Amino acid sequence: MKKIISLIAAMALCMPVLAQNYNDKADNIVGEYLTDRGGSKSKVRVTKESGGTYRAQIFWVEKPLDKNGNKRKDVKNPDKNLRNVDIDKVVIISGLKYDAEEKEWNGSKIYDPSKGMRVSVEAEFVEQNKLKLFGNIWGIGTTIYWQKIK
Repeated sequence: MKKIISLIAAMALCMPVLAQNYNDKADNIVGEYLTDRGGSKSKVRVTKESGGTYRAQIFWVEKPLDKNGNKRKDVKNPDKNLRNVDIDKVVIISGLKYDAEEKEWNGSKIYDPSKGMRVSVEAEFVEQNKLKLFGNIWGIGTTIYWQKIK
């Protein structure tokens, strides 16, 4: 029994180290993620931009159609020119930078199409395939998690 408890304790202590190692390389954030925000599932693709920053764009939503059977649009976007973008093509982060000293990605804003809001964002892995994103505005924030699937 003591061996099992010791093994579990050792694994629990190693998990933050493994996640920290996954935060060691800027390009580790590149990939595809499953998100679930209030029961609304979507998939997001993070890519590296030419300037070395990162961009996140929705490429799949669980409910792509509105109540009339039409493709949902980004109708709450504060930029009127982007309100006709299909909901499964919305860019939610651009210009995200990797901070090697902090071992996190920051310096950008995340866009929430359900609210039409952009807030500052910081991201870091808490597990190998679990990205924690902390968004805040005026010191008030919320945390969401994206599950890396590819």
